[in-house]
Order: sequence, then structure tokens, then C-alpha cells
Amino acid sequence: MGHRDESADRMRPIVVRQPQGPVEEVTEADALDAILDERAMLVRGPLFGVVAQDTQDTQDTQDAGDAGDASPWRVVVPVVAGCPQEARDSLNSLLWFRAKDDAQDRAERRALLAAVARLESERVDELTVLGTRYRVVRAEEYTAAGPDGIEQPRPTDPEPSVPNWDRGAREPGIDDGLVLDPEAAVTPVQAAERLARRQLAYTGARFPEDVLNDSERALDTHPDVLLLPALFRIVEQDGAAWKAASGLHAGAHEARKTLDFSLTWFEPRRRGLIAWDSEDRNADARTVTAKGTDAATPELAAYAEAADRLRAERANRIEVQGTVHQVCRARRLLRWGTDGPEGPRPSDIDSHPPEQIRPLLDEDGTIHYEDEEEDEDHDG
Repeated sequence: MGHRDESADRMRPIVVRQPQGPVEEVTEADALDAILDERAMLVRGPLFGVVAQDTQDTQDTQDAGDAGDASPWRVVVPVVAGCPQEARDSLNSLLWFRAKDDAQDRAERRALLAAVARLESERVDELTVLGTRYRVVRAEEYTAAGPDGIEQPRPTDPEPSVPNWDRGAREPGIDDGLVLDPEAAVTPVQAAERLARRQLAYTGARFPEDVLNDSERALDTHPDVLLLPALFRIVEQDGAAWKAASGLHAGAHEARKTLDFSLTWFEPRRRGLIAWDSEDRNADARTVTAKGTDAATPELAAYAEAADRLRAERANRIEVQGTVHQVCRARRLLRWGTDGPEGPRPSDIDSHPPEQIRPLLDEDGTIHYEDEEEDEDHDG
């Protein structure tokens, strides 16, 4: 990523406020320490989600000559997808279920299903249906690196008072209820980080020309930035390189739970220490080590001990069998322009084309499955 001169006249002013209360004061001090320790910013790449805005409220304020009070954008699909089409697919499902469960009449259902039909056949990044404007948005995932390497969870990041290691327990939702407000007052450290990230753009020969051009253009079309809540993922270092080893989680504890599962269940199978087709699907490093009858017990014991240490210490960094596993504190930067948050760029790559995600739903709310249609064809 690189820097360029600012065009201050095209950017929103950042309103700064003092931290409110002792908890936010400690969080602010913690964030300042992190900024002072930062030596580099490591960019992983774009993430995508979906936001929504009530168009009727927005039109009312514009008609009244008060465009600054337009309805806010809110996140309806978490900004965690790896490509734009994944976010479009999630919007497809969201509207399908809204048609199935929430439509008040055939007319509403028909409107929602028309939007679903478009999403099944077109790369649609914005559409309006029943008074709500939906937009696929793009954020940049990055993390800081300091003297001790990639940033780990901060002391003030939320942690459960009593950790729940049950793999079936429901995780906190990512971006649940998140409203995007680039004009909201922020603390001094938050303001400093936003200012520091405003002019970041891709640079270097490893990026294709179209990616570089789109990144440079975004500085003009979307000159402001909004920092989304931090997320957490597991990264691994095997040799000199680091790589992502898990999806994103709302909290550090949820990332540790993923690592606990990886160390005890997944890694032993990946390394051939426990068979993938084991009769006991729940067999893991702990249970097999406890029996002590398997030839792989010594190696499995190393994984079990590492996982136990992870739990006992709420550790954020564990090394086992030559691989370092770490909880990484991931940040997300969303660019903002005169018409709101940035959408996908032309150079962003999709992993697959638009397609049907859910069964056929008619305007009466009846679901039609493909096997039913095949049976009818066969009978005919």
C-alpha cells in the first residue's frame, strides 16, 4: 500500500470527542500503545458484505432540503466474504427468506422474488426493493505488525468472563446491528488511525495494472474511510511465511475455539495420526492420548498439551510440531464517497458466476423442489 497527497476539500471533517468513562479511557490508552508499536501494515485483501438503506426516509430528507440527514446505511450481511459474488449470494438468500417468511401479500412476495431472479442471473451490486436499497460493499482487511510480530488481541478486547469451549455453542454475530456513520464523533486515537489510512492505495509490481488503477481511482471517488470493528482469525507460520488458517470471528475467544478444534481434531487427521474415517468421529488428540494404546500417542500428546495450554492460559500464540499458531487481530477499512460506501471494483475477482441458491418459490409462498418437477415430467 502507498500514500499520496490529500485532497482535503473533498473529504469529510472528522469530529473528535474525548473518551467517555474509565472503560473507554483504558481502551483508548491500549489503542495508542498499539499505534506506537506499529512498524508495518500488512494487507490481506478485500472483503465483501451487504449494507441497506431505507430509501423512503432518504427521499423525505432530500425533499426537505436536508440531504445530510439521509437514512443511515446498516450492515445486513457481514463484511467477511472473500469475493463479491459470495456477498451477492448471501443477499439472494436474505431476500428469498424475506419473501418466504415476511412478505405480507403476493405483491410484496412478487417484488422480492423479482430481485432474487436478478441475483440468480446477473452480477448485481445494488438494487432497491420494497423501499430498501441494498448495496454490496468492499472493505480492505489488514493487520498491524510491530516488534513482536503480527498484532494479537489487545488486553481491552472483549473476553467472556467464563470461557465456553463447547463447539456447538453459538458464536456472537459479526457486524450484528452495525450502523455505518462516517460523521459520528470518534476518539483521538480513532481519528488518528482514520487520517493515517485515508490515502492508502495498492502499489508495487506484484499487483496487476487494473488493480493498481482501481485502487488509485478509489482515492478520488471514495476519499473518506470508515474503520469497522476488529475481528479475529488464526494465522500460521511454518517457516518464514504467515498464512491465514481460519475464517474471521467476532471475538478472540471464538478464534481460540477454532484453534482448539484444529489442534485436537483437524491437524491429527491432516497429518495421518487419526484416520479420517475413524469409527469414532469425535476421536481427537485428547481422547486417543488418554487411552494410550495408539502408536501415534506421543505425537498426539503434543497436540493435546498445546490445546490444554491454549485453554488454561487463554493463550494467543502456540507452537507445536514446528508450526506457530497465533490469534491475529484483523482490521477492516471501508472507503466512503458522496453516495456512501464503496462497492466492488472492476478488478475484483469472483470465484463463481451468479446461480440459483434456493429452491423455486412462487408468489403464493409455495416452495417447488427440483425432484418434484422431475417426478411430474416422468409421470407425464
